[in-house]
Amino acid sequence: MTIRLVIFDCDGVLFDSEPANLAFYREVLRLADAPPMPESAEAAYHSLASSQLFQRLFGDRPELLARVQGVARATDYAPYFPLMQPKPLLRETLAALRTQYATAMATNRGQTTQGVIDFFGLRSLFDLAVGVLDVAKPKPHPDMLLHCIDHFDVAARDAVYVGDQPTDHQAAEAAGLHFIGMGPMCGRTGVSAQRFEEIPALVAGLAR
Repeated sequence: MTIRLVIFDCDGVLFDSEPANLAFYREVLRLADAPPMPESAEAAYHSLASSQLFQRLFGDRPELLARVQGVARATDYAPYFPLMQPKPLLRETLAALRTQYATAMATNRGQTTQGVIDFFGLRSLFDLAVGVLDVAKPKPHPDMLLHCIDHFDVAARDAVYVGDQPTDHQAAEAAGLHFIGMGPMCGRTGVSAQRFEEIPALVAGLAR
């Protein structure tokens, strides 16, 4: 078995970004004069695309849903980037991986997908960054992972996805990729990492 491509989720894998995402969504709801996010939604907001989250919250109120979606599109996420914390040894680990594999990011982020890469100066560490605006359906659908392997002309069995949510695992399974679980998924899948810097050794182990 030969691993040729390592794909990463963004939030919870490359970054601890819950404070940034929560602050952004709270501001969007405030500007839209919408009810505040219930605690039950706050537990899942960082695993969903904004379209999925807003549909869950306001799908039964079409006018409010449309207003919230419009405000979200018009609200600049850039002020919230500084609230995102890169994982320890992020750059060093990505640089080490790139000596042997192609690297990509596949995230349920939309307009901010490229902004994250640029704000944190990661353009040289990824060959491709794919978000929900680049495919038909967000995770847990496999669309963005299939997009990645098609881009690199890599067989699914030769690629691995690193994620931290059940939706990441579901997308990897549906696309036929290997999966490394982090965060909430650590210990719940066959291969998992406690720390970001463990990933190169785990990927090498998949190739045996």
